Amino acid sequence: VKPKGPQYPGPRLWHLIDARAQVVGRLSSQIATLLMGKHKPTYVPRFDCGDHVVVINAKDVVFTGRKWDQKLYRHHTGWPGGLREV
Repeated sequence: VKPKGPQYPGPRLWHLIDARAQVVGRLSSQIATLLMGKHKPTYVPRFDCGDHVVVINAKDVVFTGRKWDQKLYRHHTGWPGGLREV
């Protein structure tokens, strides 16, 4: 599938990121910057100028605080009484 819209003429680099013992929020911010291309001096918001990112050891990331115990995901089905929690 060919992406629509203007294409960035510059080169796309590959970044290999080791996620072992990294905090999830900070790591995701760094990855988002690389994917958008904001780390490049030639960044233009209307172009897709981001790089490729490969993350290894993602199973070994660190959650700060008590997120494993307190995190709650809610979804409503649209029906009465359809609030689902995981």
